[in-house]
Amino acid sequence: MGSFSIWHWLVVLVIVLLLFGAGKIPKLMGDMAKGVTAFKKGLKDGDEEPAKPATETTAQVTEQPPVAGDAAKKEAKA
Repeated sequence: MGSFSIWHWLVVLVIVLLLFGAGKIPKLMGDMAKGVTAFKKGLKDGDEEPAKPATETTAQVTEQPPVAGDAAKKEAKA
């Protein structure tokens, strides 16, 4: 009585197929996979948020004035 036989699992499978239909089960599993993926993405985003302000301040791009040689090259081409 402690373990279930193959007949028990077949009856359970038939009942599940009758309740949900054969077409809904793959859709249900796909939706579950999307939910797990979104959950994992949310966990990663939560870990990276405190690090974002620090990287934005260190990755500032500054414009440099043009080099004198560049202007001379442009005038020579014209």
